[in-house]
Amino acid sequence: MVTAGTYRKVPYLNSPERLDLAMRMLFDCAVEFGWQLQAWAILSNHYHFIAFSPNDSSSLRRFIGKMHMVLAKEINSQDSTLGRKVWHQYWDSRITYERSYFVRLNYVHNNPMHHRLVPVATAYRWCSAAWFERNAPIAFVKTVQSFKYDKLSIPDDF
Repeated sequence: MVTAGTYRKVPYLNSPERLDLAMRMLFDCAVEFGWQLQAWAILSNHYHFIAFSPNDSSSLRRFIGKMHMVLAKEINSQDSTLGRKVWHQYWDSRITYERSYFVRLNYVHNNPMHHRLVPVATAYRWCSAAWFERNAPIAFVKTVQSFKYDKLSIPDDF
């Protein structure tokens, strides 16, 4: 699981076009570096994703580095502020327990609700909730949704 935030929590991804760009870069970099996305949520000043790693998980640093570089250059170009720091840092954790995986999947799918952006997560197009409900077996969706995430400790004070 990866969480990344913008520098000083500034909402640089503040338009549908920028959110679209961030989601496209996430998908493109995941493919390029061999990561299989399982869940994602992209908000104006941070994002989360869960992915299965390739055999060599050390590619994560290059994946995030490329994604952040391309996004920062484009955002700074649009704002005529070349060289401005856009990203603060990212945190990653390796999920090793099935229960932990389910809790985190549910958390990421519902992150837009957690931040009060939408009343239901499936209404937010820059997260995986609607995709998950359309593509996963209904029994798996119900299993994941049954896991509570209110006591989960994830850096998310954005």
